[in-house]
Amino acid sequence: MNGVGTNAQVGDYMTRDVVTVSPDATVGDVATRIAECEEHNGFPVCDRRRVEGFVSARDLLLADDDAQIFTVMTTDLIVAHPEMKVNDAARVILRSGIQKLPVVDDAGNLVGIIANADVIRSQIERATPEKVGKLVRTLENIHGISLRQERRTVPLGELVPTQGRVYADELEGRRYELDRGLAEPLVVIDNAGSLLLADGHHRVLAADRLAIEEMEAYVIVIDEPIDLGMARTAAKEGLEGLADIEVVDYARHPLVETIERLQEDAV
Repeated sequence: MNGVGTNAQVGDYMTRDVVTVSPDATVGDVATRIAECEEHNGFPVCDRRRVEGFVSARDLLLADDDAQIFTVMTTDLIVAHPEMKVNDAARVILRSGIQKLPVVDDAGNLVGIIANADVIRSQIERATPEKVGKLVRTLENIHGISLRQERRTVPLGELVPTQGRVYADELEGRRYELDRGLAEPLVVIDNAGSLLLADGHHRVLAADRLAIEEMEAYVIVIDEPIDLGMARTAAKEGLEGLADIEVVDYARHPLVETIERLQEDAV
């Protein structure tokens, strides 16, 4: 499988099935479509597949219902290319305040759209050599030992999780990537033969549901067994295998629960 990380491209994360409107459509028709669909607050405006502009709900506010979209659409477009790095698209979205970027090919034809949510999804649960190196240094400092790193394939059935829950929306994102052959390596600690999953719980559970039996991993090797805090935590929570990981809805995320509680207290 291909790693993504900082080299992830827009084409890997964009939505390919894009809803568009015609330049000749009326403001009233497009306003109705926006009102009826929770997922869209605007559409690329295309003549066949060529992008002519973008129309948002804001563009429609003061327009007559019978006006045609080409008279109110934004034509000063910021677009992305499928081979553009996701990190670069993130910078454009952040600095411009635009929520969605049409993705066009070299001929200017629409091939997809990438939203800020897609960019966020691309950054969740990313393993990098720097992240692994930091974990190695932390373990070495705590335990006063020298460790080594390996890159190898690990059997998912032998992994001991160190995280008791994953979130359904992130799990779906990982399945999406795996279906398209995209997967970051896991981070695993080989504690003298005991394989502790340090990072990648959503990826592993998604792979397990797709009947994938092994994955690439950055492996931190400990030759002589040591007493690891994450191993104690896993044992305390009764985590022995992937079946012990609970899948919960995002609404039960601790941060969301905290925000909701603060809002209730403020009332």
